[in-house]
Amino acid sequence: MRSASAVRGLGSVVLLFALSIWVASGAQAQPSGPAPIPPPAPADEKPAEPPAPATGDTPAPAPTGSTPDPAAVEDMPVNLRLRQLEQRVQALKERAWRAKARVGMLKEAVLGGGVGSSLAIVHKNNMGSSFRLLKLVYALDGTQIFTRADDSGAMHGQKTIDIVTAPVAPGSHTISVYAVYRGHGYGVFKYLNKYRFKVRSSHTFTSSEGKATRIEVVGFEKGGATTPLEKRPAIDFKVTHGQGVNE
Repeated sequence: MRSASAVRGLGSVVLLFALSIWVASGAQAQPSGPAPIPPPAPADEKPAEPPAPATGDTPAPAPTGSTPDPAAVEDMPVNLRLRQLEQRVQALKERAWRAKARVGMLKEAVLGGGVGSSLAIVHKNNMGSSFRLLKLVYALDGTQIFTRADDSGAMHGQKTIDIVTAPVAPGSHTISVYAVYRGHGYGVFKYLNKYRFKVRSSHTFTSSEGKATRIEVVGFEKGGATTPLEKRPAIDFKVTHGQGVNE
């Protein structure tokens, strides 16, 4: 009986010893605390930037606007740039003259009790085939009201050119015209293309109150076949008065 009790006691001791070893090995395998927090990044390191969104192979269209490209303007020949600037200045002068004429008519109507007058000027080109109109300048009472220039001679095909239609104060006025022509020829007469012919003329007219005045300015060739070319260009004025401007 004692031997059996001793055997059972020894078995219990072995079992407890084995159980303690198994518990100790399990405790070593498990972490003893929460996972350590990684150290913060150094202050001199920048966070990674997010990748840029894909835009495709087609580049974004360049913005469009009324402002010309400065590089393109600089590449433009100086003569062309000056001519464009001159055209803009002349257009502003014409607009300023029309505004001044309207103000004058309103002033006359309000202060003077009149109804003003209207003025229409038309240029007719009756020059022959030996001349090409290059430049045309009009002035009224010393103020330039119209200018046009074309070295190609394309104005020769315009037989009628409207110069101005605007109100004008009643009274005496002076209209001045300056025209530049180039000689034109073929074959043995091709040398005419090197010549320039200038003609100036003026005319004084009277604008009646409440009446419309129309002036037809005609560029023509005077003389005959024996007249030298430099003496042929001439300008004529035809003034007519029509119905009242308030009708």
